[in-house]
Amino acid sequence: MEDNIICNCMQVSEHEIVDAIKNKGAVNVQDIMDTTSAGTACGSCIDDIETIIKRERQK
Repeated sequence: MEDNIICNCMQVSEHEIVDAIKNKGAVNVQDIMDTTSAGTACGSCIDDIETIIKRERQK
């Protein structure tokens, strides 16, 4: 997996979001926001965060 930056404002990578889902119990966008701070500034990455959550649930 590439380490793409998903949240430019907070510099949160896709890897950090996946880690929050797999290892820290994050199950929704609010959990990701609380765990990583992604999506807490401008919010433009929230759709991408939702996509990652859905993808990881399907695994």
